[in-house]
Amino acid sequence: MPSPPSAKESARATEAASAPVLHPLPAISDTTVPDLVCFAHLHWDFVWQRPQHLLSRFAQQGRVFYVEDAFVHPDQVEPHLEIKERQNGLKVVVAHLPHGLDEAHSNQIQYELLARYFAENSIESYIFWYYTPMALDKSRQFKPVLTVYDCMDELAAFKFAPPALREREQELFEKADLVFTGGHTLYEAKSQQHRDAHAFPSSIDKDHFGQARQELPEPADQAGIAHPRIGFFGVVDERLDIELLGQLAEAHPEWQFVIIGPVVKIDPATLPHFANIHYLGGKNYQELPAYLRGWDVATLLFADNESTKFISPTKTPEYLAAGRPVVSTPIRDVVRPYGDLNLVHIAATANEFAQGIEKALQQHQDADWRQRTDDYLSTISWDLTWEQMVKLMQDRMERKTNPASEDSASSPTPDERK
Repeated sequence: MPSPPSAKESARATEAASAPVLHPLPAISDTTVPDLVCFAHLHWDFVWQRPQHLLSRFAQQGRVFYVEDAFVHPDQVEPHLEIKERQNGLKVVVAHLPHGLDEAHSNQIQYELLARYFAENSIESYIFWYYTPMALDKSRQFKPVLTVYDCMDELAAFKFAPPALREREQELFEKADLVFTGGHTLYEAKSQQHRDAHAFPSSIDKDHFGQARQELPEPADQAGIAHPRIGFFGVVDERLDIELLGQLAEAHPEWQFVIIGPVVKIDPATLPHFANIHYLGGKNYQELPAYLRGWDVATLLFADNESTKFISPTKTPEYLAAGRPVVSTPIRDVVRPYGDLNLVHIAATANEFAQGIEKALQQHQDADWRQRTDDYLSTISWDLTWEQMVKLMQDRMERKTNPASEDSASSPTPDERK
């Protein structure tokens, strides 16, 4: 009888099931590719989103190290690094620390662990790629060949944001050679703080979500839910408008609301609980098309608050690629371009949202809407986003090694083509 899988084998199997299959990408260049070291506040295995889309593509070209926040043990442990291998050989790097360390001591130990790991693995020429400015405290002593800040959210506006985050972000702006932003609204803010900022809004893996337009087996936990189904997937946190969800569910008991995603940073008891709201928990990336296939309308139920002012929801093009009509609250990066192009219904109140759902329920047979949607989606992809980012990074590295090229023009990016 074969032995049961180890914890490491189980983790790899789970990761393999949740990650998409990537198409081979063109080589970055004919020259040696520097290693890429990413500092992130998001766990690699939590939700497949922007960092995973981009860094798994970089990992096709060279070595990628994804440094997560340290794990602090409740008891005493010897400080050490845990290395977990993920798709295309990407390494997830996690420092394990004992409890009781002050912030300065914790950051110094993490720096020493990373410096030793760099030396042991010949990480000598490397790009630093930041998702969180707070990682500067454990990394500012290193000398990367290029520093990139991929600002995917206004983290300082999120619940439980560290008080020092804004100060660290200003330091990161001074160090960064390039700043990428997760949407146009965020670009408008960050371009005032860095001279080399570029907007790269949420993109799409069309083939993956396009599966929802085909016949797929109905997930067991959704199969018994009646139609019409009004769906939402994503992290359930302070950005979700739980009051709006409750108002819609109470006013329209004939609609079934399917909510998919982990609940974080908020008390689950504060969520509305009506018979027609179904919280199905988190699902991995590979499962999402099958759930979308069974929805009649997809929604972006976001609240109007500080945490949503700058977001550019990746789920907008994902819903559309799945062929689902979409209703959204007036998030700026949804209104522009999706609302302006009449691809998504925009609604500011519960009554307007309900009217939007009524219209969306009749939209499945709208051939003109579907064609216009597909025409727009044909202009975006994560592969294209990755290629445009790489061109900018190559150009800036060339400028640093050959200052005479400083005045050369670089390729236009999405924010420059507006």
